[in-house]
Amino acid sequence: MNCVFLVAGARPNFMKIAPLYRHLSAVPDVDTQIVHTGQHYDEAMSEVFFRQLGLPHPHISLSVGSAPHGAQTGRVLERFESALLEHRPAAVVVVGDVNSTLACALATAKLRYSDGSRPLLAHVEAGLRSGDRSMPEEVNRVLTDAISDVLFTTEESAAANLLRENVPATRIHFVGNVMIDCLLNAWPHIEERRAWEGFALAPHTYGLVTLHRPSNVDDLDVLSRIVSALAGIARRLPLIFPVHPRTRERLTAAGMSDSPGVRLVDPLGYLEFISLASAARIVITDSGGIQEESTFLRVPCLTLRDNTERPITVSHGTNTLVGSRPVDLAGTTFETLARHQSAKPAPPLWDGQASDRIVHVLRAALVPRSDALLVVGQ
Repeated sequence: MNCVFLVAGARPNFMKIAPLYRHLSAVPDVDTQIVHTGQHYDEAMSEVFFRQLGLPHPHISLSVGSAPHGAQTGRVLERFESALLEHRPAAVVVVGDVNSTLACALATAKLRYSDGSRPLLAHVEAGLRSGDRSMPEEVNRVLTDAISDVLFTTEESAAANLLRENVPATRIHFVGNVMIDCLLNAWPHIEERRAWEGFALAPHTYGLVTLHRPSNVDDLDVLSRIVSALAGIARRLPLIFPVHPRTRERLTAAGMSDSPGVRLVDPLGYLEFISLASAARIVITDSGGIQEESTFLRVPCLTLRDNTERPITVSHGTNTLVGSRPVDLAGTTFETLARHQSAKPAPPLWDGQASDRIVHVLRAALVPRSDALLVVGQ
């Protein structure tokens, strides 16, 4: 029997490993287990997601915690290497683009067992590129793809990126988006939440805001301009703003506090957040995953970045890049709402079957291997 370790590290990973866990657990010859690197580790950023997504308590916890990029990556690499040597997996599948992704990929690529073999390394969400190497996530993506044996892509542009980087076409598999698998599986529970009622709001009468990238929240001048723009929007459209822990004190320094117009709330669980997003008039964000979710939900999205590694969210008409220093964010918001029409159908293969396609490829690749299968999240 193949042992499967699903490893998650940060909040975006949990939604990605949940459908993989369900599909792998259904395979008779696979023993599926979960390893948590601990990159996100508190109740709001970790445990609530495991409960809501039906994931069991992690079988192995690496408990790396918060640290600067180099230290955190090093801790994950060291502790994950020990897990590899103890459990001798036949394959490692890394998901996404955070520090845990790169660290686990490096540990896997460098490892050799005593018989000279090494685990297969696969990357889910491979080939996404923003073209901006100042983003830590972009560095993680490029390096992880360069050392992976099997690369699973979410959109067609990703394969073109990988081919330009000399990745053999035989290693690339267009499978769709596991984030959409997660959303569709949870949809009945999302619909039941009606999270807007907790804010005394009706559907399509509010906007939803998220900010966490250092380029937006660590520069007080940039953040102050965004805060001013959000206050202007809130005079006509109430905003709900779930605040990342590291962002709250920066918002206070930039002059934003909880108000009837802008509701600053603690991080939300997955079901509550997607419930709010599904009924929002508009989403304002700097998150990659929310660009995808709003595209699937056909909710207009303004992205406070100069680039995106998910260009299909723009080509499908739901996402607009407004830059990290937009001249008139409030004006752009209401212009977008005025011209918004029903978006195109969901992107190709965003159909809830990506995890099934991934598991099919992995099982075929692992036929000669008999020890284990290890799936690693960000």
